[in-house]
Amino acid sequence: MRVSLDQAIALLKAGEVVAIPTETVYGLAADATNDSALAKIFTLKQRPADHPLIVHISDASQVHDWATIFPKVAMKLAHAFWPGALTLVLPAQSHVSRVVRGGEVTVALRVPSHPLAQDLLQKSGLSLAAPSANLFTQLSPTTAEHVESSLGATVPVVDGGPCQVGIESTIVSVNAAGDWLLLRPGMISETDITIVAGIPQLKKLLRTQQKAIPRSPGQHALHYSPRTPLLLFKDRATLILESNLLKNSGLSCGALLIGIGDMPSCQLLQLENNPPLVAEQLYSALHKLDALKLDRILVELPPIIPTWAAVLDRLNRAGFKAHSS
Repeated sequence: MRVSLDQAIALLKAGEVVAIPTETVYGLAADATNDSALAKIFTLKQRPADHPLIVHISDASQVHDWATIFPKVAMKLAHAFWPGALTLVLPAQSHVSRVVRGGEVTVALRVPSHPLAQDLLQKSGLSLAAPSANLFTQLSPTTAEHVESSLGATVPVVDGGPCQVGIESTIVSVNAAGDWLLLRPGMISETDITIVAGIPQLKKLLRTQQKAIPRSPGQHALHYSPRTPLLLFKDRATLILESNLLKNSGLSCGALLIGIGDMPSCQLLQLENNPPLVAEQLYSALHKLDALKLDRILVELPPIIPTWAAVLDRLNRAGFKAHSS
């Protein structure tokens, strides 16, 4: 159900949920200070209640409303990448809802750059918890149509067109001492973060310190997944062999390929060999293949290099098993 910005604000202030566009993916938004509204997110998404939510705020001046401290490193990152596809995980104020925190002592904050999301935050005066607007572990939505396909036509949606980044935000935890840790890769890379932070991430933690790493969204072994079983391949030749085997077995398949090369004899979508473009189009392509109701989706993995880290993360969580020659 498409709604206007004013209608969305009224619904959110009344304690309802609304799917909203961001530059990354569409989020299922609710007032981050209203626990009963937040509970509707978990019910609608069928999401476990102990998972932290990202709180979307309109600008960095609101960080102190949610976090006990805004370390210098976090300030540098916010100055460089907000508004944008970066989430900062910081020590939480005591008043921040346990529902938002997922039981953690931290809170995840982001300033989205999508103009409609910014308008909604500024005009409503609300801060919005907004995980992806889809059923838990399924493909993230990058259009209003994707939201309706996953959650149903009765869910209110503000249609902001296709998302331009296309995959979820980079998540970085910064502790009170100013040490940072990459919790989820995104299109703002570890290299980008390191350059701005001026220090490398704190990768080596003692075993006794592992429990101090905050949990973050999107870390399930199986996540971002289509309904159709998805197989991953490290090379084109093995993907083509698998497509032939499936065809000989009477099973249908579709393929998602990156770059030029030999083509399998099945329905396919081909993306340009360009990490930002693949990220922008990835979920949309997988939604299209999933809608064909094939027996299998075959996906060619990009190379294991830093520029592809975010796309590799999403695909490896979406796939059931990997093949290589």
